[in-house]
Amino acid sequence: MTETARKPEDPFAHLAGLTRSASAFVAGLRFEDLNDETLRIAKRCVLDGLAVALAGSEQPGMAPLASYIDSLGGTPQARLIGVADQKVPAHLAALWSATAGHAMDWDDTQLAEGPGRPYGLLMHPTMPPLVAALTLSNLVSGETGRAVDGRQFLTAFTAGFEVGCKVAEAINPEHYMRGFHTSGTIGTFAAAAAAAKMLGMDEEGVARTLGVAASMASGIRAGFGTMTKPMHVGRAAENGITAALLVRHGFSANAEALDGRWGYLAIAGPGGEPALVRDRFGRPHTMESPGVSIKPYPSGVLTHPSMDAMLFLMRENGLKPGDIKAVKLKAGSNVLGPIRFRIARTELEGKFSFAFLLTAIILAGRAGKAEFTDEFVSSTASQEMQARIETEFDQSIEDMGWDRIRSRIEVTTTDGRLIERWADENYRGSPHNPLSDRELEDKFRDCAEGLIDEARSQAVFDLVWSLEKTEDVGVIFDLLAWKGTL
Repeated sequence: MTETARKPEDPFAHLAGLTRSASAFVAGLRFEDLNDETLRIAKRCVLDGLAVALAGSEQPGMAPLASYIDSLGGTPQARLIGVADQKVPAHLAALWSATAGHAMDWDDTQLAEGPGRPYGLLMHPTMPPLVAALTLSNLVSGETGRAVDGRQFLTAFTAGFEVGCKVAEAINPEHYMRGFHTSGTIGTFAAAAAAAKMLGMDEEGVARTLGVAASMASGIRAGFGTMTKPMHVGRAAENGITAALLVRHGFSANAEALDGRWGYLAIAGPGGEPALVRDRFGRPHTMESPGVSIKPYPSGVLTHPSMDAMLFLMRENGLKPGDIKAVKLKAGSNVLGPIRFRIARTELEGKFSFAFLLTAIILAGRAGKAEFTDEFVSSTASQEMQARIETEFDQSIEDMGWDRIRSRIEVTTTDGRLIERWADENYRGSPHNPLSDRELEDKFRDCAEGLIDEARSQAVFDLVWSLEKTEDVGVIFDLLAWKGTL
């Protein structure tokens, strides 16, 4: 063949092999492959996920979702987190539980490791695979008459978690920057992988499940600050389960749907770098390295260092709310860009408003379940304090890069002092400064306040910390139930 007749190279050749690598990993993963550190972190993620799903199950956005699910009826296949006496179709149970899990934006965050990937802006990795595995464990036990044990559950959960994180790492960061919400889009693949593993699929079945999921994965950032944002995570779990069940019933799909010219990375990316992760599924698990950030506050992880800086500044200088004349937060575009509301009027807006997030710290000395309510956000004290707080883009901070979350707080006091404090790059909850197991249990208690008592909370702790020895993970639904029906 002459040089001029040679077939041109495929410009999409680099976008190949990711689906097959992910499918082989999921199908081949055994509980025995999980090392002690991965298991330790997995159990921490499970406890945190159950906590925030329990708290989210009473959020205002869950009422219309409950009405919608209840109106549909259908085969009673699986239970819902927070609900004692009702079963619904499995995909709807997943929609409910995963929406609850993201309703307060308190679920954990994947951290990036690849070049050009903004730190803290990949996905919320736990809820989609956790809910998919938990919901299908309920379905499978109902179909077989045999309980699903903790080892099977943990294997499915970690499989989905790893697939979601590696795909999020591979896809072009422009995916998020253009407006896709990665927790909804890539979260769908995490849920699909966990669901496929729970159903015992082989490599081909997993690949087809990911193929179906690729045509369902969606979610755009225009929904931030509304009930739609947590629904992205709910739909991720719902769609992952739907994809797996369709394949179990014989549905066909492209077994390379992440790859090539028409694959998900090229279409929704646009593009990506599968080579960064293609041969690294489980080597190591992303939850182990670079790690996962478990949130101390129910808002985006990009806000947490600044909130802690405000908290520590107040404590170190003995300041009270009445001492605050003005606050200026300086940061780069990676921190300021996603936080869209100047003044928050509702709890959902408050999660994306630095004025409110710093106000909660100033007024209450904390920002937990009690502060993230419409009543607190719209109160006169909150609105007046928010008016004193501004943000400002700082080019010098921008020039430091996006490999960490950086910001600086400037407080002007009523007696004329100017007090500055940098946010700690090793913020609380990060892998560099993780919440202790006791702090994680205290977060669960905050989430459980008014819903389940201390005895049941302790029972959850005992179950999760020894999850690999648990004979029936379905007990989780009993421990978290606080109301009879939707």
